[in-house]
Amino acid sequence: MKITTAVFVLSSVLFACSKKSSNQALPGISMSDIVFQRTNANGNIRFYINLSDVSNNQPSINYTTVAGTAIAGTDFIAQSGTLSFSPGQKQVYIDIVITGDSLRRASQDFFVQLSDPQHCTLLSSKNKITIVNDGIYLPTDMSGYTTPMNYAGYNLIWNDEFDGTTLNTQNWNYETGGGGWGNNELENYTSRPQNVFVSNGNLVIEARQESYGGNNFTSARLTTADKRQFQFGRIDIRAKLPVAKGMWPALWMLGSNIQQVGWPGCGETDIMELVGTNPKEVVGSFHWKRQDGTHTYVSHSYDAPSEDFSQKFHVFSLIWKQDSLQILVDDQLYSAGGSQSLLNGPYPFNAPFFFIFNVAVGGDWPGPPDNTTVFPQHLFVDYIRVFR
Repeated sequence: MKITTAVFVLSSVLFACSKKSSNQALPGISMSDIVFQRTNANGNIRFYINLSDVSNNQPSINYTTVAGTAIAGTDFIAQSGTLSFSPGQKQVYIDIVITGDSLRRASQDFFVQLSDPQHCTLLSSKNKITIVNDGIYLPTDMSGYTTPMNYAGYNLIWNDEFDGTTLNTQNWNYETGGGGWGNNELENYTSRPQNVFVSNGNLVIEARQESYGGNNFTSARLTTADKRQFQFGRIDIRAKLPVAKGMWPALWMLGSNIQQVGWPGCGETDIMELVGTNPKEVVGSFHWKRQDGTHTYVSHSYDAPSEDFSQKFHVFSLIWKQDSLQILVDDQLYSAGGSQSLLNGPYPFNAPFFFIFNVAVGGDWPGPPDNTTVFPQHLFVDYIRVFR
């Protein structure tokens, strides 16, 4: 009788312990998405797998990398295996090799897949690694119109062929910031390599759709103010343009005395402007101040005979003499002015000017981008040459 009672009590205790053990929650396994900035050289990304609570049961999990738009063997080195948590350990990791590449292109994704949890449960089983391809190699078709390195009666006095790997800051300044730039533009201009870089013999300005500094778009604006200024001569700029809705690329000049007299008293010469709603049309303009202090301008347009201005390179030129200005596309004159026609106010175009290259996004003239606008958009400049 006593033996039977003891066995019954022991069995009850074992049943209670077993029930308590089976009801105890297992720790959970989780991961997080990761973004990796790719470089020219191979790089490691450390991917962490987390356990919600410590355990003495040594939880384990199988893992494998899964290709997406990023391809195993080309963009990353495939891996698989088993990860185990030691007693008291709440985090383990794997190191994944991302292959080096300098090509600028759309971001790519691949995944880490978890399976077969032991002594744990899966809170997330598949998470994403995004490879951001912000390299500075961006090839483009170089076909199109070209101009010579010399002209009869002229000497080449300054040029930038953009043949290096970085922008020459002895020639160029970065103008940065948002705020609309007097035209209700939508971008924030930056000096980041995401927005301006030198690639394969071209200066590239890239307009992007991204949140930055309170704006929803980014781009770049370069000037030669206080570094390179010119007075008269022939100017050739070979470029290929972004033409999407809301894009506003410009190759232009301002009078070097703008800090003293302000705009428009300093004068403005727009060698080329394009608004994305008119992808086959560029505009050349002259702006100055009337005698009463208000702004005025003269503007003419040029229509491309076949494809739009994003398809091939064109040469945008200014022939600038005392009291005379002529704007050309591929050596075709289409806009002109001078002291005899740009009247009613002081004539500012016989003084030194500096260059500005920029790509605005939105603004009063082009309006905002719409759902037809594909980002990023690019302005390519092959060279700028000044002859006198």
